[in-house]
Amino acid sequence: MKWTTKVSGLIKDVELRKSPIIVRVNKFDEKSAKEFNDGIAKAHSTGQKVIPVVIDSYGGEVYSLMSMISAIKHSELPVATIIEGKAMSCGAILFSFGEEGKRYMDPNATVMIHDVSSGQLGKVEEVKASAAETERLNKIVYKMMAQNCGKKDDYFMKLVDKKKHADWFLDANECKEHGLANHLRVPKISIAVDVSIDFE
Repeated sequence: MKWTTKVSGLIKDVELRKSPIIVRVNKFDEKSAKEFNDGIAKAHSTGQKVIPVVIDSYGGEVYSLMSMISAIKHSELPVATIIEGKAMSCGAILFSFGEEGKRYMDPNATVMIHDVSSGQLGKVEEVKASAAETERLNKIVYKMMAQNCGKKDDYFMKLVDKKKHADWFLDANECKEHGLANHLRVPKISIAVDVSIDFE
């Protein structure tokens, strides 16, 4: 995703004090969550009206996803989510947090939805505790995604259950059918710099 700038012929030189912020997500870990939160915060001081979040990710840590979701929920500006390439696992959940009407997806992009995984090894009680936490997180993320798409709370949970909890791959058209994507295209940012000369 990129932006274009249109400058009036009456202006010789233009230098933006602050360029618009485009937040890009490739990973879901502690570092990427911090960079995401910093980007969302900085976007509030650029004068832009929307914060674009571009996703091209295989997924990652669910707790880092939760941190990013918190930043979106507390944003004073609307957030648009855009998939370029892929949004898998955590990426699919994050995509659903774009404001309704502002979820964009490249026509050739792919979304993959699956259960939260823990991979916990160790003592029996530790494995049980990890399994319980995984189930709790599953319910939370599927419910949030369903609500973001205007569906019943158990909408995605039931669909994943029908697929026997295997990885569920969706193309752009399928994402639109399920209410995940609003537009099957990548948007552009336009910056206009003009001069108005009036006579009174």
